[in-house]
Amino acid sequence: MAEQLIKHIERFITLTEEQKVEIPKYFTCKETGKKESLITQGAKCTHHFFVIEGCLRMFFINGRGVEKTTQFALENWWITDYASFENSTITDFTIQAVERSIILQIDHCSQAELLSAHPQLERYFRTIFQRAYAASQIRMKYINEFSREEFYLHFSRNFPVFVERIPQNLLASFLNMTPEYLSEIKKSL
Repeated sequence: MAEQLIKHIERFITLTEEQKVEIPKYFTCKETGKKESLITQGAKCTHHFFVIEGCLRMFFINGRGVEKTTQFALENWWITDYASFENSTITDFTIQAVERSIILQIDHCSQAELLSAHPQLERYFRTIFQRAYAASQIRMKYINEFSREEFYLHFSRNFPVFVERIPQNLLASFLNMTPEYLSEIKKSL
């Protein structure tokens, strides 16, 4: 399983053979069941998660008690509440498995040790953070610029694997609409 992480890292930086052996030692492997929570709203987010297999989602519960999905992570994606993870503060989010998943996780202390021992990984993580931030910015633009129909069409064309794998109620939450409205859009198409 660590090979998948190493291959992902090597898409962005070059590693020595020694690093390929050492880096996985900072991580622990975890298997989750469907709907199992890795962190819950109101706790501290102590880990950064890399998806080997499966799908995770991050969500919060709004003032009306409705779950609002903010992010999904499929294979080879990272997910965490960065503010809580970095600052050791209480999280406003829950990270939950959408389906049975296998993940590699690293706690804050181990990640600091990893980056100290292998400083070139700073560039890897910076690249990952930049991509995640850019995706978040684009999503916010689409939520505010597109009609709901346009947003769904754009998303389904550009990310068909999500539309195929994510349950409709969770996809609707991510797209900022109700499941019923998403059903109406799909029927009209």
